[in-house]
Amino acid sequence: MFIFPEFGRLVIVGLMILVPVCLIYKKAGYHPAWGLLVFLPGLGLLLIFLQLALLPWPNLKIEEQE
Repeated sequence: MFIFPEFGRLVIVGLMILVPVCLIYKKAGYHPAWGLLVFLPGLGLLLIFLQLALLPWPNLKIEEQE
């Protein structure tokens, strides 16, 4: 009975995190759909941070060549 308001809050908070993460992925040169990892409970944000911290950014290679 009271599950929907809590689920609604989770969706709203997830969307508030999803939009900036998608913008960061787009600027880094990755596909913004990777931001959907936000909705994985527990590991989603950790995977996002590890991917952005440890993998080379495709847009960085383009800037270095110019």
